[in-house]
Amino acid sequence: LIPAIAKSGVTPINPWAPNPRIDAQIQAVQAFSDLPSRREAWTRLIDDIGGTNAKSIQRADGVVAVLDGVDVDSGTAAELGYAAALGKWIVGYRGDFRRTGDDETATVNLQVEYFIRRSGGVIVRSLAELDHELRRRARAR
Repeated sequence: LIPAIAKSGVTPINPWAPNPRIDAQIQAVQAFSDLPSRREAWTRLIDDIGGTNAKSIQRADGVVAVLDGVDVDSGTAAELGYAAALGKWIVGYRGDFRRTGDDETATVNLQVEYFIRRSGGVIVRSLAELDHELRRRARAR
């Protein structure tokens, strides 16, 4: 989705972009032979990665979230809640055809939908809809 987002006129912050620093830290953590040291190192690394993600959400104007799957990823749901609490707009993309909502009208979990709508955002079902929504938001800036 990153190329589609960039094409729409919005500058994406890619949480999955290669990060040599994080890659090196993961290798260092995996090198620990004793479990207590490895657990402690993973805890520090998880705090680093989570903090980096939180700072990215704080810097962003809004969040585009992939809502595919049987259920929305728990990390994605947490990030959406955080973004909504910060007053960021959220656009959810669900290209998955399966229904996973709490009732026949829901696209995904009701709380996820609530925070997306509360943010002034929408859930889109195609890349064309995503492009249209992001171009609209880019023009409004």
